[in-house]
This record gives sequence, C-alpha cells and structure tokens, in this order.
Amino acid sequence: MQQIFKNIKGDRLIWAIVALLAILSFLPVYSAASNLAYKGEGTNTFVFFVKHFVFLLTGFLIMYGTHKIPYRYFKGLSLVMIPIVFVLLTITMLQGTTVGGASASRWIKIGGVSFQTSAFAAVVLMVYVARYLSKMKDKDIKLNTSILPLWIPVFLVLALILPSNFSTAAIIFTMVLILVFMGGYPVKYLAVILGSGLIALTLFVLVARMTEGPLKVKVNTWENRIANYWNGEDTEADYQIEKAKIAIASGEIYGVGPGKSIQKNFLPQISSDFIFAIIIEEYGLIGGFLIMLLYLWLLFRVVIVAQKADTVFGKLLVLGVGLPIIFQALINMAVAVELFPVTGQTLPLISSGGTSIWMTCLAIGIILSVSARREEVKEQAINNDNPLEILSETI
Repeated sequence: MQQIFKNIKGDRLIWAIVALLAILSFLPVYSAASNLAYKGEGTNTFVFFVKHFVFLLTGFLIMYGTHKIPYRYFKGLSLVMIPIVFVLLTITMLQGTTVGGASASRWIKIGGVSFQTSAFAAVVLMVYVARYLSKMKDKDIKLNTSILPLWIPVFLVLALILPSNFSTAAIIFTMVLILVFMGGYPVKYLAVILGSGLIALTLFVLVARMTEGPLKVKVNTWENRIANYWNGEDTEADYQIEKAKIAIASGEIYGVGPGKSIQKNFLPQISSDFIFAIIIEEYGLIGGFLIMLLYLWLLFRVVIVAQKADTVFGKLLVLGVGLPIIFQALINMAVAVELFPVTGQTLPLISSGGTSIWMTCLAIGIILSVSARREEVKEQAINNDNPLEILSETI
C-alpha cells in the first residue's frame, strides 16, 4: 500500500475528493439500478453495480496514467489530437442516428464500447486553446491573426457537435470564452466572437426550420424546451422536473434512507441526468449539500493548483480542463431544482456512464500532472539545498 501511495503524485486533496465522489456514487447508482432492472434494461441490479465499478476503475487508471505524463507534452498532443477529434466527430455525425425523429448522433462504437465523442472533443479543445493562449502570452493579439489558429478549430468542433447536442456545444463555447478571457484575449474581440457565434446559431436554426428531417425535429425540441421552461407548460421535460422536485421535497433534511426512493420509479434517466434528485430524496439536504461542498472544494483546489503552476500554459491548462467539471456539476444540480432547462448533462463522477467518467478522470489526471510538476520542483530545490526556492514554492 505504501508503494502505491508513493507512486501517486500531485495534489493529495484532489485525489481524496475524487475518491470520495466515486465512493459516494455507488449507493445512488445501485439504488437507481433497481428501477432499470425492473424495466428490463438488465438481468439484476448487481450487473449495474459491477458495470459502474468497472467504469470507475478504468477511469482511475486513466487518471493515474495521465498524471504520470509531464504536462508540457499536452501542448504537442493537442495539435495531434485536434484532427483526430474532427474525424471522430464527423464519423459520429454521419451515422445519422435518430431518436423520436430527432438527430441523436452522439456515440460511436470503438472496440464494441459506446463512446461519446463530444466529451473527448471538449477536453482536447480546452487543452488546444490553453496552448494557443500560452504561446501568445505577452504578444499583441489581433483578431484576424487569431481566426485561423484559434477560432476556426473551435467553431469546427462546435459545428460538428451542435446538430445533436446543443447543451454540450453551448457549455464548450462558454468555457472557451471564459478561458480566453482569463488568458488575456482582448475583450473587444471577444464581443465580436460572441456576436458571430450567436449569428451562426441563428442561421443554423433558420436553415434547420426550413428543412424536413432530424435537424428540424431537434431544433423544435430546443425551442419547445426553452419556451416551456419560461411559460411553465406541461411537457415531458416538465414531468421530469416535477418528479425531481417531488423527490427533493420528500427527502427533507435527513432523507428517506438508502434505496428507499419512490421517485426513481417514475423519473427517466434516473442514474445519469437526475441522480442528484434521488441523492437528496434518499439522503436529504445533508447529502445534497455534502455533494455540492465536494465539488466546491474541488474547485478551490483547482484554483490553487492553477495559481501555483510554474508556467502560463500550466495555469491555463488546469483552469481549462478543471472549470468545465464544476460547471457541468452545477448545471446538473440546477436542472434538478428547475433553475435551468433540462440539458441532459450528467453529474461528474457520480452519474453512471463510461464516457462521462473517463473524460472527467482524464481532465483530473491533467490537473494532477501540473500539480505533480510543482512537487518535482520542490524536491529539486530541497536536494539542491536552496531555501529561497523552497520558500517561494511553498508560498
């Protein structure tokens, strides 16, 4: 056991937070599995438990392997992976999968395993943007010179994700804007980019509405969800929110107890999109606040690691892959309490689903790689008996 901990580098508190979230995910996922098994999606509940365990175990292996890679290598890897992301997203989109007549081309099968390409694309794109911003640090950035190396790849990724997954595309675009703002990109150009993005989205919606097929159905679904959210009309999404709010209200302070949720029998996507509502129903507000505090604690540690990173690229890299995890978690929780329209975003490290867990672990592994580099610098300073360097690193 000591040998295992010796090989684990990086921020120990981040390791602890991630492990806690993973451990706490088992009971709600197992509870939700009873309903899934009853509906015929599996032979018994233990199958779902084992499946979730395998996903988490694989995710931790990804995180461990990633944190062993010196983070400076991710600069070059992002350049190599961006074209691969384009290919994967194109293949995914060309599958033409539809659900209820709407475009639902989000997954491809690799080696018999379903894989959501947009989640992988989001991580790669944030690393790529961090690389560009660090390269342009202390240089005079012009809009025309940044279009090709920065914004064309961003908009290509968004264009390939948007037809089947508006919420993911919107989150990625928001995170990119936040990252480039923190990276010193001129605000006046950001306004132009934001305006261009809104114009492109408007044109896409107008063109989709004039066509017949999955895109039109998908756009109508977006419009109905937003309109019904504001108008409070009775729809399937409202049915989900209503059951989620009943679950939250039933939980009160201490919850009804592990596995005793009633609303899990009525809520769709219970083990992924609405698992937070079941957590509160079974473990009360105490359980809900505990989960929220863990994510906020993770945010705090991410900011600390970014602040102490030894390069600009390290700082932007940590923020670029770390902030979307917290943002996604907050959106998932906000949907459960009707502060946000239904988006289909999972609760990182807690919801079931392989791709979500793997990509979250990949992002955390990158953060730990940056943190591990700082530990190496401190060890070198200690070995060189340089107290001033040690002091500066500690501060």
